[in-house]
Amino acid sequence: MESDNSYQNLLTEVNNFTISYNDVGEGKIPVIFLHGFPFDKSMWKGQLDSLNSSYRLIACDIRGFGKSTDEETPLSIDLFSEDLIAFLDKLNIKKAIVCGLSMGGFIALNAIKKFPERFEALILCDTQCIADTTEVKENRYKAIDQINRDGVSIFNEKFIKSVFHPNSLTNKTELVENLSTVVFTNSKEIIIAGITALAGRPETCSSLSAIRIPTLIICGREDSVTPLVQSEFMHEHIEGSDLKIIDNAGHVSNLEQPDEFNKYLRNFLNSLDSVSNELGNP
Repeated sequence: MESDNSYQNLLTEVNNFTISYNDVGEGKIPVIFLHGFPFDKSMWKGQLDSLNSSYRLIACDIRGFGKSTDEETPLSIDLFSEDLIAFLDKLNIKKAIVCGLSMGGFIALNAIKKFPERFEALILCDTQCIADTTEVKENRYKAIDQINRDGVSIFNEKFIKSVFHPNSLTNKTELVENLSTVVFTNSKEIIIAGITALAGRPETCSSLSAIRIPTLIICGREDSVTPLVQSEFMHEHIEGSDLKIIDNAGHVSNLEQPDEFNKYLRNFLNSLDSVSNELGNP
C-alpha cells in the first residue's frame, strides 16, 4: 500500500454529498471497490495497479471517509448501500461487480439484498453477514465513550494492531505506517459515526441463499476482526461461491499478501469473462 496519489481523484455529487473516486482501465462490466472502516480508497491501489490493464476498476471513498467528506449526516450501512446505487446511477452503470472488504462487504451484502438486479458478481473480502452481538455492540459504545473522553489515538492504535497479521506488524512496517496515516486522517466525529454505523447494521445472513450470481469470498487465515469461520459460513450458504484463504494475513489480506489476493481476483474476473464469452457465442 502506498499513500501517494497515483490516480486522478474524481468527484461527483450523489445523495447530497460529494463522492471521491478513482476510475481506471476499461471493461464492459466495471469492478467497484468498497473499502473497510476506517480506511479509504487508497487501500485498493495494489489491485488497481495490478488489474487496470484488463478491467475497468472504480475505487470510491465511502461517505465521510477519505475525500468523500460529510461530517454531519448520521452514518449507517443502509445509507452507504443507497449511496452505492446512487453512485452507479450517476455513472450510468446498470450492473457492476462489487468488491467489498470488511465494512465494504457489509455494504455490498446490504445492497445486493435490496438491489440484486444491479450486481453482475460479488466479491466479499474479510467480512461477515452477522449483526453485532449484544456484547460486541456494548464494546463499540464503550469505545465511543473512551474516544469522547481521551481522544482517538488509543482507539486508532489498538485497531491498527488488530487488523494485521503479527508478521506484518514486525516485517512490513512501511505498510503498517501508511495504513496508520490513513486511519489517523479521520476526524474524531467520523470515527464515532463509523463505529455507530457498524454497531447498528442489520444482519444479512438470512438473505445469502437468495444470492444467485458468481461470488468470490477471500479471507486472511488469521483474521481476528471477521474470523475465517464467518467466511466459511457465507461460503456454505451462497450457492456456487468460491472461498479462498490467504495464509500469513489478517483482516487486510489485500494489503498483506497482494500478489496472492490479486491472483484470486484476476482468476475470478477471468472466469466471468469466459462465461460471458460462452453465452455470447452459443
